[in-house]
Amino acid sequence: MHSTAELERGRASFAQRAWLDAFTALSSADRDAPLQPEDLERLATAAYLVGKYPECEEIWARGHGAYLECEDARGAARCAFWLGLGLVNNGEMARAGGWFARAGRLLEDDSEECVEEGLLLIPAALRKLAGGDAEGARGAFARAAAIGDRFGSADLISIGRLGQGQALIHLGQVASGVSLLDEAMVAATAGELSPIAVGIVYCAVIEECQRIFDLRRAQEWTNALTRWCDSQPDLVPYRGQCLVRRAEILRLHGEWREAMEEARQARDRLSRPPTQSAIGLAYYLEAELHRLRGEFAEAEEAYRESGKRQRRPRPGLAHLRLAQGHGEAASTAIRRLMDEADERLTRPDVLAAAVEIMLAQDDLPAARAASDELSDIAEELGAPFLRALADQAAGAVLRAEGDARGALAALDRALTAWQALEAPYESARVRVLLGLACRALGDDDAAAIELEAARAVFEELGAAPDLARLDRLSPTHDEAPDGLTRRELQVLRLVAEGKTNRDVAGDLGISEKTVARHVSNIFVKLGLSSRAAATAYAYRHDLV
Repeated sequence: MHSTAELERGRASFAQRAWLDAFTALSSADRDAPLQPEDLERLATAAYLVGKYPECEEIWARGHGAYLECEDARGAARCAFWLGLGLVNNGEMARAGGWFARAGRLLEDDSEECVEEGLLLIPAALRKLAGGDAEGARGAFARAAAIGDRFGSADLISIGRLGQGQALIHLGQVASGVSLLDEAMVAATAGELSPIAVGIVYCAVIEECQRIFDLRRAQEWTNALTRWCDSQPDLVPYRGQCLVRRAEILRLHGEWREAMEEARQARDRLSRPPTQSAIGLAYYLEAELHRLRGEFAEAEEAYRESGKRQRRPRPGLAHLRLAQGHGEAASTAIRRLMDEADERLTRPDVLAAAVEIMLAQDDLPAARAASDELSDIAEELGAPFLRALADQAAGAVLRAEGDARGALAALDRALTAWQALEAPYESARVRVLLGLACRALGDDDAAAIELEAARAVFEELGAAPDLARLDRLSPTHDEAPDGLTRRELQVLRLVAEGKTNRDVAGDLGISEKTVARHVSNIFVKLGLSSRAAATAYAYRHDLV
């Protein structure tokens, strides 16, 4: 006989989502005497949620066998389904297919429809979706949801509607698809689903929102996923995916240091066996942040690691080649990517990169073609992120074509959109283009305001390549001696006037931390070791 106390503790902990205690107590009870099939399902679920993946597989198989001994074909099929789904997540497709086939055979003699029959429609629908048969997948997911409705299975209803939403998005019916995604998420956030189903719905919906560039929705559901994970300290799966999505949001909002930390934590979590596919995205985000900060060697390595892990480093690697001064290599890479990215939803980031790279290579016709296609996609999907991206690209092309007034109109729209999305880096890049357009129209005061506003953001973020580009765009009479940048010259003058870092920060509209970094750079470049020496240098060179 097993310990009744341990069994009851395990069941109670399971109900309270204390997964590690549930796993420990149920395992203890199971060692005393084999658990009944229902408790084996609880133990398998708890094992999965605390990251005991090999044990989880073995327990699902035991549950399958226990139900067979009880002549409960539906229970056996259900265990086979969840075992197979776990194998799919590990990339073991052949073994997963074997378990799904076994489950299907068990239900062949069942004359009545059941929830398990609906569950087995899910892997078939996923295969159709992956194979490009979105209409067939939609039908299969709809049948699964209908079975869930008939038997009151919240898991089956939500996973079915999630799949229908994904299929509709693939079919170009984005608004209808998103509505179904939201409906699935309502059930997840309301606590109506089993824990594994909750994680499936969260991760799939957030990934789909990112894919269609619906960043506001992605952020909202990522915050909800974070709260759900935080409410269960023992939870192991889903945290890595959550960290990756949080890193994406932090990068957009200009919190680069925090984004890098989240991406690294995600990479560490996702690299634990069994390695999960999202690890490639974690490496790609690290690479992007290194590139934006001018850490090109680190970016190169992270892009290559991303490529090894099923996340092709596009278009970031082409951006990196341009930043390194290899314009021809960047152009070749982006042209190849444009040929390969044939799906509508995979093209926007490639097209935006193509505009920038082609303009740098003075290929105006190619830049114009990429910009026009990007505008068409933005008009079709209507996502604010895409509209901002398209207006920015259009403004850049118009300026290069000599239509500075037309560029201003497009860039003003882009700046408003990026600011609404709380994207400081993208806003600053648009302000550089606005400054150049104003300069082309002879409005040097407006140009100076835009460029200085952009500079302040780049300094706060540590966007070294953008700062270097701004220095190259500055008039020659503003160049400083001994390799100092224009901003470092401004800081040196204020330091020479006896101002503290806090005073300098207030005068220039930047943080004290940024001022301290500038002061350190000034000391290094000038070979000085004190503020007094810097002041003397400034007076010797008539800088004050």
